[in-house]
Amino acid sequence: MPRIHPLPDLLVSQIAAGEVVERPASVLKELIENSLDAGARRIDVHLEEGGIRLLRIGDDGHGMAPDDLPLALARHATSKIATLEDLEQVASYGFRGEALASIASVARVTLTSRTPDAPHASRLDGGTVGQGDGSAKIFPAAGAPGTTVEVADLYFNTPARRKFLKSAATEYGHCDEAFCRMALANPGVAFALSHNGSARHRYAAGSLERRVRDVLGDDFFAHVRLIDLAAGPLRLNGYAALPAYSKASRSEQYCYVNGRFVRDKLLSHALREAYADVLHGARQPAFVLFLEVDPAAVDVNVHPAKTEVRFRDSRGIHQFVFHAI
Repeated sequence: MPRIHPLPDLLVSQIAAGEVVERPASVLKELIENSLDAGARRIDVHLEEGGIRLLRIGDDGHGMAPDDLPLALARHATSKIATLEDLEQVASYGFRGEALASIASVARVTLTSRTPDAPHASRLDGGTVGQGDGSAKIFPAAGAPGTTVEVADLYFNTPARRKFLKSAATEYGHCDEAFCRMALANPGVAFALSHNGSARHRYAAGSLERRVRDVLGDDFFAHVRLIDLAAGPLRLNGYAALPAYSKASRSEQYCYVNGRFVRDKLLSHALREAYADVLHGARQPAFVLFLEVDPAAVDVNVHPAKTEVRFRDSRGIHQFVFHAI
């Protein structure tokens, strides 16, 4: 009879990667979130072959000290929470401390980072970083304050997973969508995206109105109404399109909870019900909406990719969103 035995750390991280790193777009989302948590005011993204061959994200955030670079790629190491109370009121995008470790277990990762007071940057060449095999090497490097993360050859060491990736064009499409979701939620941050050396998006920091126009276009903005309603600790703001601008798909539905893009059945139902009398058949409404709630009243730790949430007062949330729209 087979004996029970603990799994090697590398295999544990590769299993976790299956939950966190579905495709290059998943990596892009996690790394942009890290940049935002680091206080970045500018984020530059460069992709090659849809992010499969290379995904590089540079920011001007507060950076990391050399000794922190290996820990950034270690499992369950984070600067964002320390106690259960922190977890119950988490306001940062990342907090699990496993995304970078998962990425490093299935790709070649290089970190270059510099704090504002450091004389130079430091670079960590990954190998199987954070797995305790001593392969992590740290070198002095040139670089401005901030952090640059390079993720090359996604799933190079797990060919069975790599076979499930689609064409470079398809994977780029998913990356583009993830990039736009993050850009919409952070209008005060400048974003730039290039693919195979060609500039695709460049969004200057500014107002939410300007960012919505830049991402979704003037036609969308010409058919929307401003939403801004508060009730106690709840606030819903953003833009909801008139029925005449309805779509055949959900491609222009962006819903955020405390700045985090979510796909939530409760919110989707409330929005669908609000439009029920004015939209017919399979037509879909378009909107960019931001729901603000007390962090202690919503659990964001219910899904590995953090795209689902659980509300303490689900009925109250449903009614608030329904009546606001």
